[in-house]
Amino acid sequence: MAISVETFFLAPGFQGTLQAQIQQLIAEGILSGRFRRGEKLPSSRKLATHLGVSRITVTLAYTELLANDYLTSRGRSGYYVSENAPVPPSFDPPKPREDRIDWTRALGRRFTGGDTPDKPKDWANYRFPFVYGQTDPSLFDHANWRLCALQALGQKDFTALTADYYDQDDPELVEFIARNTLPRRGIIARPEEILITLGAQNALWIAAQILLTQRRTAAIENPCYHALRDILNQSRCHVDAINVDRDGLNPALISNEADVIFTTPSHQCPTTATMPMDRRHALLEHARNIDALVVEDDYEFEMSFLDAPSPALKSLDTEGRVIYVGSFSKSLFPGLRLGYLVGSEAFIREARALRASVIRHPPGHIQRTAAYFLSLGHYDALIRRIREALKARRAVMQDAIEQYGLTVAGQGAFGGSSFWMRANPEVNTEILAQALKSDGVLIEPGHPFFTDEAPPQNFYRLGYSSIPSERIPEGVSRIARALGQR
Repeated sequence: MAISVETFFLAPGFQGTLQAQIQQLIAEGILSGRFRRGEKLPSSRKLATHLGVSRITVTLAYTELLANDYLTSRGRSGYYVSENAPVPPSFDPPKPREDRIDWTRALGRRFTGGDTPDKPKDWANYRFPFVYGQTDPSLFDHANWRLCALQALGQKDFTALTADYYDQDDPELVEFIARNTLPRRGIIARPEEILITLGAQNALWIAAQILLTQRRTAAIENPCYHALRDILNQSRCHVDAINVDRDGLNPALISNEADVIFTTPSHQCPTTATMPMDRRHALLEHARNIDALVVEDDYEFEMSFLDAPSPALKSLDTEGRVIYVGSFSKSLFPGLRLGYLVGSEAFIREARALRASVIRHPPGHIQRTAAYFLSLGHYDALIRRIREALKARRAVMQDAIEQYGLTVAGQGAFGGSSFWMRANPEVNTEILAQALKSDGVLIEPGHPFFTDEAPPQNFYRLGYSSIPSERIPEGVSRIARALGQR
Protein backbone atom coordinates (compact mmCIF):
# COMPACT_ATOMS: atom_id res chain seq x y z
CA MET A 1 0.00 0.00 0.00
CA ALA A 2 1.27 3.48 -0.87
CA ILE A 3 1.33 6.30 1.66
CA SER A 4 -0.61 9.26 0.28
CA VAL A 5 1.35 12.44 -0.28
CA GLU A 6 -1.63 14.30 1.21
CA THR A 7 -0.68 13.06 4.70
CA PHE A 8 2.44 15.29 4.77
CA PHE A 9 2.28 18.90 6.00
CA LEU A 10 5.02 21.31 7.04
CA ALA A 11 4.52 23.15 10.33
CA PRO A 12 5.10 26.91 9.91
CA GLY A 13 6.71 27.35 13.33
CA PHE A 14 9.09 24.37 13.15
CA GLN A 15 12.53 25.06 14.64
CA GLY A 16 15.06 23.49 12.28
CA THR A 17 15.81 22.85 8.63
CA LEU A 18 13.28 21.65 6.08
CA GLN A 19 15.26 18.42 5.74
CA ALA A 20 15.04 17.78 9.48
CA GLN A 21 11.30 18.49 9.49
CA ILE A 22 10.66 16.01 6.67
CA GLN A 23 12.73 13.38 8.47
CA GLN A 24 10.73 13.98 11.63
CA LEU A 25 7.42 13.74 9.77
CA ILE A 26 8.32 10.32 8.40
CA ALA A 27 9.92 9.02 11.61
CA GLU A 28 6.90 10.07 13.68
CA GLY A 29 4.59 8.42 11.18
CA ILE A 30 6.51 5.15 11.56
CA LEU A 31 6.80 5.34 15.35
CA SER A 32 3.10 6.14 15.75
CA GLY A 33 2.09 3.17 13.61
CA ARG A 34 0.46 5.31 10.89
CA PHE A 35 3.13 4.23 8.39
CA ARG A 36 3.52 0.47 8.41
CA ARG A 37 6.34 -1.80 7.34
CA GLY A 38 6.45 -2.40 3.59
CA GLU A 39 4.36 0.67 2.69
CA LYS A 40 5.68 2.82 -0.14
CA LEU A 41 6.50 6.49 0.37
CA PRO A 42 5.72 9.15 -2.24
CA SER A 43 8.47 9.73 -4.79
CA SER A 44 10.93 12.51 -3.95
CA ARG A 45 9.65 14.55 -6.88
CA LYS A 46 5.97 14.21 -5.86
CA LEU A 47 6.63 14.97 -2.18
CA ALA A 48 8.82 17.96 -3.06
CA THR A 49 6.11 19.39 -5.32
CA HIS A 50 3.46 18.84 -2.65
CA LEU A 51 5.49 20.50 0.13
CA GLY A 52 6.85 23.28 -2.09
CA VAL A 53 10.52 22.44 -1.41
CA SER A 54 13.42 21.40 -3.61
CA ARG A 55 13.71 17.79 -4.62
CA ILE A 56 17.26 17.55 -3.18
CA THR A 57 15.85 18.43 0.28
CA VAL A 58 13.49 15.45 0.15
CA THR A 59 16.18 13.19 -1.27
CA LEU A 60 18.59 14.07 1.56
CA ALA A 61 15.84 13.39 4.13
CA TYR A 62 15.13 9.99 2.57
CA THR A 63 18.86 9.17 2.45
CA GLU A 64 19.28 9.95 6.17
CA LEU A 65 16.27 7.76 7.07
CA LEU A 66 17.68 5.04 4.84
CA ALA A 67 20.95 5.13 6.77
CA ASN A 68 19.06 4.84 10.06
CA ASP A 69 17.11 1.83 8.77
CA TYR A 70 13.75 3.59 8.90
CA LEU A 71 13.49 3.24 5.12
CA THR A 72 14.69 0.84 2.49
CA SER A 73 15.27 1.41 -1.23
CA ARG A 74 14.10 -1.02 -3.90
CA GLY A 75 16.03 -0.15 -7.05
CA ARG A 76 13.95 2.05 -9.30
CA SER A 77 10.75 1.23 -7.43
CA GLY A 78 11.27 3.87 -4.75
CA TYR A 79 11.47 4.11 -0.97
CA TYR A 80 9.57 1.89 1.47
CA VAL A 81 9.20 1.66 5.23
CA SER A 82 11.92 -0.78 6.28
CA GLU A 83 11.11 -4.20 7.69
CA ASN A 84 13.68 -3.33 10.37
CA ALA A 85 12.06 -0.01 11.24
CA PRO A 86 11.51 0.60 14.96
CA VAL A 87 8.37 -1.05 16.31
CA PRO A 88 5.80 1.51 17.46
CA PRO A 89 5.70 1.59 21.26
CA SER A 90 2.59 0.25 22.92
CA PHE A 91 0.61 2.78 24.88
CA ASP A 92 -2.21 2.30 27.29
CA PRO A 93 -5.43 3.38 25.61
CA PRO A 94 -6.44 6.87 26.63
CA LYS A 95 -9.16 7.21 29.21
CA PRO A 96 -12.59 7.88 27.73
CA ARG A 97 -13.29 11.56 27.35
CA GLU A 98 -15.80 12.80 29.86
CA ASP A 99 -19.03 13.79 28.12
CA ARG A 100 -20.35 16.90 29.86
CA ILE A 101 -23.42 17.30 27.66
CA ASP A 102 -26.80 16.53 29.21
CA TRP A 103 -28.23 14.69 26.24
CA THR A 104 -31.62 14.25 27.90
CA ARG A 105 -32.03 18.00 27.45
CA ALA A 106 -29.91 18.55 24.34
CA LEU A 107 -31.81 16.13 22.09
CA GLY A 108 -34.70 17.89 20.39
CA ARG A 109 -36.22 14.60 19.19
CA ARG A 110 -35.50 10.92 19.78
CA PHE A 111 -35.59 8.13 17.24
CA THR A 112 -34.47 5.21 19.41
CA GLY A 113 -36.75 2.94 21.37
CA GLY A 114 -39.06 2.04 18.49
CA ASP A 115 -40.82 -1.25 17.89
CA THR A 116 -38.60 -2.49 15.07
CA PRO A 117 -36.57 -5.40 16.51
CA ASP A 118 -32.93 -6.20 15.90
CA LYS A 119 -32.55 -9.28 13.74
CA PRO A 120 -29.59 -11.65 14.07
CA LYS A 121 -26.79 -10.51 11.77
CA ASP A 122 -25.37 -14.05 11.76
CA TRP A 123 -28.63 -15.73 10.69
CA ALA A 124 -26.84 -17.69 7.94
CA ASN A 125 -24.80 -19.52 10.60
CA TYR A 126 -27.93 -21.16 12.00
CA ARG A 127 -28.97 -24.51 10.60
CA PHE A 128 -32.69 -23.75 10.72
CA PRO A 129 -33.14 -20.04 9.86
CA PHE A 130 -36.89 -19.45 9.55
CA VAL A 131 -36.09 -15.78 9.01
CA TYR A 132 -38.01 -13.46 6.73
CA GLY A 133 -36.72 -11.24 3.97
CA GLN A 134 -33.14 -12.49 3.57
CA THR A 135 -31.45 -13.66 0.39
CA ASP A 136 -30.83 -17.32 -0.31
CA PRO A 137 -27.41 -17.40 -2.03
CA SER A 138 -28.38 -20.64 -3.78
CA LEU A 139 -31.17 -18.82 -5.63
CA PHE A 140 -29.66 -15.41 -6.37
CA ASP A 141 -28.26 -14.88 -9.87
CA HIS A 142 -24.93 -13.49 -8.74
CA ALA A 143 -23.16 -14.07 -12.06
CA ASN A 144 -25.56 -11.96 -14.13
CA TRP A 145 -25.85 -9.27 -11.46
CA ARG A 146 -22.06 -8.98 -11.54
CA LEU A 147 -22.08 -8.72 -15.35
CA CYS A 148 -24.73 -5.98 -15.21
CA ALA A 149 -22.70 -4.11 -12.59
CA LEU A 150 -19.62 -4.31 -14.82
CA GLN A 151 -21.64 -3.14 -17.81
CA ALA A 152 -22.85 -0.17 -15.77
CA LEU A 153 -19.21 0.68 -15.06
CA GLY A 154 -18.42 0.97 -18.77
CA GLN A 155 -17.57 4.15 -20.63
CA LYS A 156 -21.01 4.18 -22.27
CA ASP A 157 -22.58 4.63 -18.84
CA PHE A 158 -20.03 7.09 -17.48
CA THR A 159 -22.68 9.75 -16.94
CA ALA A 160 -25.03 7.35 -15.14
CA LEU A 161 -22.13 6.33 -12.90
CA THR A 162 -20.72 9.73 -12.07
CA ALA A 163 -23.38 12.38 -12.62
CA ASP A 164 -25.27 14.13 -9.86
CA TYR A 165 -28.90 13.67 -10.87
CA TYR A 166 -29.85 16.10 -8.09
CA ASP A 167 -33.58 15.32 -7.82
CA GLN A 168 -33.89 13.07 -10.90
CA ASP A 169 -33.48 9.29 -11.43
CA ASP A 170 -31.95 6.97 -13.98
CA PRO A 171 -34.29 7.31 -16.98
CA GLU A 172 -33.73 3.69 -18.06
CA LEU A 173 -34.82 2.33 -14.67
CA VAL A 174 -37.86 4.63 -14.55
CA GLU A 175 -38.83 3.62 -18.08
CA PHE A 176 -38.65 -0.08 -17.25
CA ILE A 177 -40.83 0.39 -14.17
CA ALA A 178 -43.36 2.40 -16.18
CA ARG A 179 -43.48 0.06 -19.17
CA ASN A 180 -43.00 -3.36 -17.56
CA THR A 181 -43.29 -3.53 -13.77
CA LEU A 182 -46.35 -1.35 -13.16
CA PRO A 183 -48.51 -2.69 -16.04
CA ARG A 184 -48.23 -6.14 -14.45
CA ARG A 185 -50.07 -4.66 -11.49
CA GLY A 186 -52.60 -2.95 -13.75
CA ILE A 187 -51.02 0.48 -13.15
CA ILE A 188 -50.37 3.03 -15.88
CA ALA A 189 -48.04 5.86 -14.87
CA ARG A 190 -45.91 8.48 -16.56
CA PRO A 191 -42.24 9.04 -15.56
CA GLU A 192 -43.31 12.25 -13.77
CA GLU A 193 -45.43 10.06 -11.47
CA ILE A 194 -42.59 7.73 -10.43
CA LEU A 195 -39.83 8.30 -7.86
CA ILE A 196 -36.99 5.89 -7.05
CA THR A 197 -36.43 5.42 -3.32
CA LEU A 198 -34.00 3.62 -1.03
CA GLY A 199 -36.38 0.72 -0.54
CA ALA A 200 -40.02 0.56 0.55
CA GLN A 201 -39.26 1.82 4.05
CA ASN A 202 -37.76 5.02 2.65
CA ALA A 203 -40.83 5.38 0.42
CA LEU A 204 -43.15 5.05 3.44
CA TRP A 205 -41.09 7.65 5.33
CA ILE A 206 -41.31 10.11 2.44
CA ALA A 207 -45.07 9.60 2.19
CA ALA A 208 -45.54 10.12 5.93
CA GLN A 209 -43.41 13.27 5.97
CA ILE A 210 -45.40 14.83 3.15
CA LEU A 211 -48.93 13.75 4.04
CA LEU A 212 -49.02 13.83 7.84
CA THR A 213 -48.77 16.50 10.52
CA GLN A 214 -49.34 16.52 14.26
CA ARG A 215 -53.00 17.35 13.61
CA ARG A 216 -53.65 14.60 11.07
CA THR A 217 -54.60 10.97 11.64
CA ALA A 218 -53.10 7.87 10.05
CA ALA A 219 -55.12 4.65 9.97
CA ILE A 220 -52.96 1.53 10.06
CA GLU A 221 -53.51 -2.20 10.19
CA ASN A 222 -53.08 -4.10 13.45
CA PRO A 223 -50.85 -6.05 13.38
CA CYS A 224 -48.72 -4.21 10.84
CA TYR A 225 -45.16 -3.67 9.63
CA HIS A 226 -43.41 -2.47 12.80
CA ALA A 227 -41.12 -0.04 10.96
CA LEU A 228 -44.18 1.78 9.60
CA ARG A 229 -45.41 2.35 13.12
CA ASP A 230 -42.01 3.74 14.10
CA ILE A 231 -42.15 6.11 11.12
CA LEU A 232 -45.61 7.34 12.08
CA ASN A 233 -44.65 7.80 15.72
CA GLN A 234 -41.72 9.94 14.59
CA SER A 235 -44.06 12.08 12.50
CA ARG A 236 -46.08 12.76 15.68
CA CYS A 237 -49.39 12.24 13.92
CA HIS A 238 -52.39 10.57 15.51
CA VAL A 239 -52.44 6.81 14.86
CA ASP A 240 -55.63 4.76 14.66
CA ALA A 241 -54.87 1.02 14.65
CA ILE A 242 -57.55 -1.16 12.99
CA ASN A 243 -57.59 -4.86 13.83
CA VAL A 244 -57.39 -6.96 10.66
CA ASP A 245 -59.40 -10.10 9.98
CA ARG A 246 -58.98 -13.01 7.58
CA ASP A 247 -59.50 -10.60 4.65
CA GLY A 248 -57.12 -7.92 5.89
CA LEU A 249 -58.18 -4.36 6.66
CA ASN A 250 -61.92 -3.79 7.10
CA PRO A 251 -62.92 -0.37 5.67
CA ALA A 252 -66.03 -0.22 7.85
CA LEU A 253 -63.81 0.09 10.93
CA ILE A 254 -61.82 3.07 9.65
CA SER A 255 -62.72 6.30 11.43
CA ASN A 256 -64.08 9.24 9.48
CA GLU A 257 -61.24 11.25 11.03
CA ALA A 258 -58.56 9.34 9.09
CA ASP A 259 -56.52 11.48 6.71
CA VAL A 260 -54.19 8.76 5.37
CA ILE A 261 -54.83 5.00 5.30
CA PHE A 262 -51.81 2.68 5.19
CA THR A 263 -52.54 -0.82 3.94
CA THR A 264 -50.97 -3.97 2.49
CA PRO A 265 -53.94 -5.37 0.54
CA SER A 266 -52.20 -7.91 -1.68
CA HIS A 267 -50.25 -9.55 1.11
CA GLN A 268 -51.07 -8.22 4.55
CA CYS A 269 -48.02 -7.82 6.78
CA PRO A 270 -47.57 -9.99 8.79
CA THR A 271 -50.73 -12.16 8.61
CA THR A 272 -50.37 -12.68 4.81
CA ALA A 273 -54.13 -12.14 4.27
CA THR A 274 -55.24 -11.00 0.81
CA MET A 275 -57.95 -8.35 0.59
CA PRO A 276 -60.77 -9.51 -1.74
CA MET A 277 -61.93 -7.31 -4.61
CA ASP A 278 -65.22 -6.23 -3.06
CA ARG A 279 -63.40 -5.01 0.03
CA ARG A 280 -60.87 -3.14 -2.12
CA HIS A 281 -63.67 -1.27 -3.84
CA ALA A 282 -65.25 -0.59 -0.45
CA LEU A 283 -61.96 0.78 0.86
CA LEU A 284 -61.64 3.18 -2.07
CA GLU A 285 -65.26 4.28 -1.66
CA HIS A 286 -64.80 4.89 2.06
CA ALA A 287 -61.59 6.85 1.40
CA ARG A 288 -63.48 8.94 -1.14
CA ASN A 289 -66.32 9.61 1.29
CA ILE A 290 -64.00 10.84 4.05
CA ASP A 291 -61.57 12.47 1.60
CA ALA A 292 -58.63 10.36 2.77
CA LEU A 293 -55.54 9.25 0.86
CA VAL A 294 -54.42 5.62 0.70
CA VAL A 295 -50.80 4.43 0.81
CA GLU A 296 -50.59 0.92 -0.67
CA ASP A 297 -47.50 -1.13 0.19
CA ASP A 298 -47.33 -3.88 -2.45
CA TYR A 299 -44.16 -5.34 -1.02
CA GLU A 300 -44.37 -9.01 -2.09
CA PHE A 301 -46.60 -9.26 -5.14
CA GLU A 302 -43.91 -11.10 -7.17
CA MET A 303 -44.09 -14.03 -4.74
CA SER A 304 -47.54 -15.15 -5.98
CA PHE A 305 -46.98 -18.73 -7.09
CA LEU A 306 -50.26 -20.41 -6.06
CA ASP A 307 -52.42 -18.16 -8.22
CA ALA A 308 -52.18 -14.90 -10.18
CA PRO A 309 -52.03 -11.89 -7.84
CA SER A 310 -55.06 -9.65 -7.50
CA PRO A 311 -54.84 -6.27 -9.26
CA ALA A 312 -53.19 -3.59 -7.17
CA LEU A 313 -55.42 -1.17 -5.31
CA LYS A 314 -53.75 1.59 -7.32
CA SER A 315 -55.06 0.02 -10.55
CA LEU A 316 -58.64 0.54 -9.30
CA ASP A 317 -58.01 4.18 -8.39
CA THR A 318 -59.64 6.67 -10.75
CA GLU A 319 -59.02 9.82 -8.67
CA GLY A 320 -55.30 9.79 -7.86
CA ARG A 321 -56.19 8.91 -4.28
CA VAL A 322 -53.81 5.93 -3.95
CA ILE A 323 -50.05 6.27 -3.51
CA TYR A 324 -48.31 3.06 -4.48
CA VAL A 325 -45.12 1.71 -2.86
CA GLY A 326 -43.07 -0.99 -4.60
CA SER A 327 -39.71 -2.56 -3.82
CA PHE A 328 -36.96 -4.53 -5.51
CA SER A 329 -35.29 -5.22 -2.16
CA LYS A 330 -37.62 -8.14 -1.40
CA SER A 331 -37.37 -9.79 -4.81
CA LEU A 332 -33.67 -9.14 -5.52
CA PHE A 333 -31.83 -8.75 -2.22
CA PRO A 334 -32.49 -6.60 0.88
CA GLY A 335 -29.09 -4.90 0.74
CA LEU A 336 -30.02 -3.37 -2.63
CA ARG A 337 -32.28 -0.80 -0.90
CA LEU A 338 -34.12 0.12 -4.08
CA GLY A 339 -37.84 0.81 -4.27
CA TYR A 340 -40.22 3.28 -5.87
CA LEU A 341 -43.19 5.54 -5.21
CA VAL A 342 -46.02 5.99 -7.71
CA GLY A 343 -48.55 8.79 -7.29
CA SER A 344 -50.06 11.89 -8.78
CA GLU A 345 -47.54 14.30 -10.26
CA ALA A 346 -48.23 16.91 -7.58
CA PHE A 347 -47.36 14.42 -4.84
CA ILE A 348 -44.27 13.06 -6.61
CA ARG A 349 -43.04 16.62 -7.14
CA GLU A 350 -43.01 17.17 -3.38
CA ALA A 351 -41.56 13.71 -2.73
CA ARG A 352 -38.76 14.44 -5.19
CA ALA A 353 -37.93 17.71 -3.47
CA LEU A 354 -37.92 16.09 -0.03
CA ARG A 355 -35.69 13.25 -1.20
CA ALA A 356 -33.29 15.71 -2.83
CA SER A 357 -32.91 17.64 0.42
CA VAL A 358 -31.99 14.47 2.34
CA ILE A 359 -30.12 12.09 -0.01
CA ARG A 360 -30.44 13.81 -3.42
CA HIS A 361 -30.96 10.45 -5.19
CA PRO A 362 -30.10 6.75 -4.88
CA PRO A 363 -26.63 5.99 -6.36
CA GLY A 364 -26.66 6.17 -10.14
CA HIS A 365 -24.54 3.06 -10.58
CA ILE A 366 -26.98 0.97 -8.54
CA GLN A 367 -29.92 2.32 -10.51
CA ARG A 368 -28.26 1.57 -13.87
CA THR A 369 -27.17 -1.92 -12.75
CA ALA A 370 -30.74 -2.70 -11.72
CA ALA A 371 -32.02 -1.30 -15.01
CA TYR A 372 -29.77 -3.67 -16.96
CA PHE A 373 -30.67 -6.64 -14.75
CA LEU A 374 -34.36 -5.95 -15.31
CA SER A 375 -34.29 -5.10 -19.01
CA LEU A 376 -32.07 -8.03 -20.02
CA GLY A 377 -34.55 -10.53 -18.60
CA HIS A 378 -32.45 -11.69 -15.65
CA TYR A 379 -35.01 -10.38 -13.15
CA ASP A 380 -37.90 -12.37 -14.63
CA ALA A 381 -35.76 -15.51 -14.73
CA LEU A 382 -34.78 -14.98 -11.10
CA ILE A 383 -38.41 -14.46 -10.03
CA ARG A 384 -39.46 -17.69 -11.79
CA ARG A 385 -36.69 -19.58 -10.00
CA ILE A 386 -37.61 -18.08 -6.63
CA ARG A 387 -41.30 -18.84 -7.12
CA GLU A 388 -40.57 -22.49 -7.92
CA ALA A 389 -38.32 -22.82 -4.88
CA LEU A 390 -40.79 -21.11 -2.55
CA LYS A 391 -43.66 -23.22 -3.84
CA ALA A 392 -41.71 -26.39 -3.07
CA ARG A 393 -40.61 -25.12 0.35
CA ARG A 394 -44.11 -24.01 1.23
CA ALA A 395 -45.47 -27.50 0.51
CA VAL A 396 -42.79 -29.07 2.72
CA MET A 397 -43.46 -26.50 5.42
CA GLN A 398 -47.20 -27.07 5.34
CA ASP A 399 -46.78 -30.84 5.64
CA ALA A 400 -44.36 -30.43 8.55
CA ILE A 401 -46.66 -27.98 10.34
CA GLU A 402 -49.56 -30.41 10.05
CA GLN A 403 -47.40 -33.36 11.06
CA TYR A 404 -46.14 -31.71 14.24
CA GLY A 405 -49.42 -30.07 15.20
CA LEU A 406 -48.48 -26.39 14.98
CA THR A 407 -51.19 -23.76 14.46
CA VAL A 408 -51.23 -21.49 11.42
CA ALA A 409 -52.85 -18.10 12.07
CA GLY A 410 -52.43 -16.84 8.50
CA GLN A 411 -51.14 -18.09 5.17
CA GLY A 412 -51.21 -16.19 1.90
CA ALA A 413 -53.81 -17.37 -0.58
CA PHE A 414 -51.50 -16.52 -3.48
CA GLY A 415 -48.16 -17.57 -2.02
CA GLY A 416 -45.63 -15.42 -0.24
CA SER A 417 -42.61 -16.48 1.79
CA SER A 418 -43.84 -16.95 5.36
CA PHE A 419 -46.49 -18.40 7.67
CA TRP A 420 -48.07 -16.37 10.46
CA MET A 421 -48.22 -18.72 13.44
CA ARG A 422 -50.04 -18.83 16.78
CA ALA A 423 -48.94 -20.74 19.86
CA ASN A 424 -51.03 -21.43 22.97
CA PRO A 425 -52.04 -18.25 24.87
CA GLU A 426 -49.63 -18.92 27.73
CA VAL A 427 -46.59 -19.09 25.41
CA ASN A 428 -44.25 -16.09 25.20
CA THR A 429 -42.62 -16.41 21.78
CA GLU A 430 -39.82 -13.98 22.74
CA ILE A 431 -38.69 -16.50 25.36
CA LEU A 432 -39.37 -19.33 22.92
CA ALA A 433 -37.16 -17.66 20.27
CA GLN A 434 -34.26 -17.33 22.72
CA ALA A 435 -34.54 -21.00 23.69
CA LEU A 436 -34.67 -22.11 20.05
CA LYS A 437 -31.54 -20.12 19.12
CA SER A 438 -29.46 -22.43 21.29
CA ASP A 439 -30.97 -25.32 19.30
CA GLY A 440 -29.95 -23.78 15.95
CA VAL A 441 -33.46 -22.49 15.13
CA LEU A 442 -34.42 -18.88 14.35
CA ILE A 443 -38.03 -17.70 14.50
CA GLU A 444 -39.48 -14.19 14.55
CA PRO A 445 -41.59 -13.26 17.63
CA GLY A 446 -44.85 -11.58 16.66
CA HIS A 447 -45.48 -9.02 19.39
CA PRO A 448 -43.55 -6.13 17.69
CA PHE A 449 -46.14 -6.16 14.90
CA PHE A 450 -48.99 -5.24 17.25
CA THR A 451 -49.94 -1.70 18.27
CA ASP A 452 -51.70 -2.76 21.48
CA GLU A 453 -50.31 -1.48 24.80
CA ALA A 454 -50.23 -5.13 25.93
CA PRO A 455 -49.66 -6.98 22.64
CA PRO A 456 -50.32 -10.71 22.47
CA GLN A 457 -47.13 -12.67 23.12
CA ASN A 458 -48.06 -15.97 21.48
CA PHE A 459 -47.73 -15.11 17.76
CA TYR A 460 -44.65 -15.71 15.64
CA ARG A 461 -43.62 -15.73 11.99
CA LEU A 462 -41.89 -18.55 10.12
CA GLY A 463 -40.20 -17.55 6.87
CA TYR A 464 -39.11 -20.19 4.40
CA SER A 465 -37.20 -18.11 1.84
CA SER A 466 -33.80 -18.69 3.45
CA ILE A 467 -33.94 -22.35 4.54
CA PRO A 468 -33.48 -25.36 2.20
CA SER A 469 -36.45 -27.70 1.88
CA GLU A 470 -34.56 -30.65 3.34
CA ARG A 471 -34.00 -28.85 6.64
CA ILE A 472 -37.56 -27.63 7.14
CA PRO A 473 -39.09 -30.77 8.73
CA GLU A 474 -36.36 -31.09 11.36
CA GLY A 475 -36.54 -27.37 12.12
CA VAL A 476 -40.33 -27.51 12.57
CA SER A 477 -39.98 -30.58 14.78
CA ARG A 478 -37.61 -28.66 17.06
CA ILE A 479 -40.11 -25.82 17.33
CA ALA A 480 -42.86 -28.29 18.20
CA ARG A 481 -40.61 -29.95 20.77
CA ALA A 482 -39.86 -26.56 22.37
CA LEU A 483 -43.60 -25.89 22.50
CA GLY A 484 -44.11 -29.24 24.16
CA GLN A 485 -46.37 -30.52 21.39
CA ARG A 486 -44.24 -33.50 20.38
